[in-house]
Amino acid sequence: MKTFTLTLAALLSAFNVAAADALRVAADPIPHAQILEYVQKLDPDLKLNIIEIPSGVNSNELLAHGDVDANYFQHLPYLKAQEQALGQTFAVAATVHIEPLGIYSHRHTRFDQVPDKGTVAVPNNVTNLSRALYLLQANGLITLKPGFNDASKDQATPKDIAENPKHLKILEIESPQIPRALEDVDLAVINGNFALEAGLQPAKDALGLEKAQGNPYANILVTTPKLAQDPRIQQLAKDLRSPAVAKFISEKYAGSVIPVALE
Repeated sequence: MKTFTLTLAALLSAFNVAAADALRVAADPIPHAQILEYVQKLDPDLKLNIIEIPSGVNSNELLAHGDVDANYFQHLPYLKAQEQALGQTFAVAATVHIEPLGIYSHRHTRFDQVPDKGTVAVPNNVTNLSRALYLLQANGLITLKPGFNDASKDQATPKDIAENPKHLKILEIESPQIPRALEDVDLAVINGNFALEAGLQPAKDALGLEKAQGNPYANILVTTPKLAQDPRIQQLAKDLRSPAVAKFISEKYAGSVIPVALE
């Protein structure tokens, strides 16, 4: 852990020295950093230091400590949970795209092939765990207790499963590790970015995929309240919501990443 911490510190230091006036943005490698790289080509006057954050590093902690100026990797329900956990208030600068959560399998091609007492890997963080359970319910695999109607408000845990006809065993795993578990489980619920990093095509490979319409889990550009009015943040937000970036997202990811807004 010490070596990892020093490596991250060296990475951040190198980016900070590279261009003092550049906007430091922490991002997951796929698709977030790729989208930011396109923005940099589209708007070369906007200087960006795009910092690809390795798994296990909390980009919100980096933002809270002033190590970066913004981050681009998360959805609003996750951010709200992070604000509570960290005792920090952040600012949403732009709502950019949706990465539909998907259910994948290397063992089965249909849900009716999943055996009794089959295993299902799901994310172990609060918001994406709940999101996964709602997706399993939407595909008829489980039923949540009455009162769990709004995925963005009513957070569910495995204790809130009312009906489980196949007696599925829910295995909570760290989100970045779930693609590696595909060979060992019957089903795996994987975040869109980690699916893409693993070479999966959500729009093609998922047995079940979240709907884009009305999806509360759009990915956002986040900064601090102090930097929310910074002209560089505002320009990046405008670029991320532009028709050109929406076209890039639509064409590059072919329905696996979906732009949500245009300016």
